[in-house]
Amino acid sequence: MSIVLALGLVVGVILALTGAGGGILAVPLLVFGIQMSVAEAGPIGLLAVGMAAALGAVLGLREGIVRYRAALLIAGSGMLLSPLGLWLAHRLDNRWLSVLFAMILLLVALRTFRQATQPAAAANVHAVHPCQRDGATGRFIWTSSCARALALSGTAAGLLSGLLGVGGGFVMVPALQRYTDLAMRSVVATSLAVIALVSVTGVVASAATGGVVWSVALPFSVGALAGMLAGRLVSARLAGPHLQIGFAAVSAAVAVGMMLKAAL
Repeated sequence: MSIVLALGLVVGVILALTGAGGGILAVPLLVFGIQMSVAEAGPIGLLAVGMAAALGAVLGLREGIVRYRAALLIAGSGMLLSPLGLWLAHRLDNRWLSVLFAMILLLVALRTFRQATQPAAAANVHAVHPCQRDGATGRFIWTSSCARALALSGTAAGLLSGLLGVGGGFVMVPALQRYTDLAMRSVVATSLAVIALVSVTGVVASAATGGVVWSVALPFSVGALAGMLAGRLVSARLAGPHLQIGFAAVSAAVAVGMMLKAAL
């Protein structure tokens, strides 16, 4: 119980410090920490990350930085694909599922490292965004290209959410940066809202089929919530390129470990 609680605490802190993509480490921590399979750990990671994300999204709503209409559109698309991902997770061999997870984790590590070492270049790659905000209201000016871009991003996040139990923040953060002109704080807060909504579908579907180990899920989720609160208290002082580089290094090391475990 104490080990599971501690693992959840780590996830919550990472999520608060590194943004919505930090929840991708929830499943590897369960895999290595208490020797669960990826399919078993997925719904638990999704529940914990979803609850922590919901807390972060509520705090973001209070600050007025969540674009809730965009979040609802993205989450609606994601909810359609999340059950398919969950269905696939229980039919794929755990070894291949671990390799797939590790490959995605490596991509996240590479992207985070590039963002930390080349922030100025990354910010100018997509100067024209399909989703632009109205200067007077701060709300999006909805066009067909904007709606299509956000909906497609949601389907990818939803599929991976159900398949790997990752929440999809590592998809949503770069997607919102690419397709919208939102500031980074708003990107992270809106992404957390999407994760919270999409996670509901995966967790409910898993619980309905008896796929959630509640004796692990509950303390892990409590730890994640506590970690989110603790992380937010120090995030302003710790956030920066060095923290992102550290997260990238840890993610890469975990990915290599998952590949080695699958091979052996």
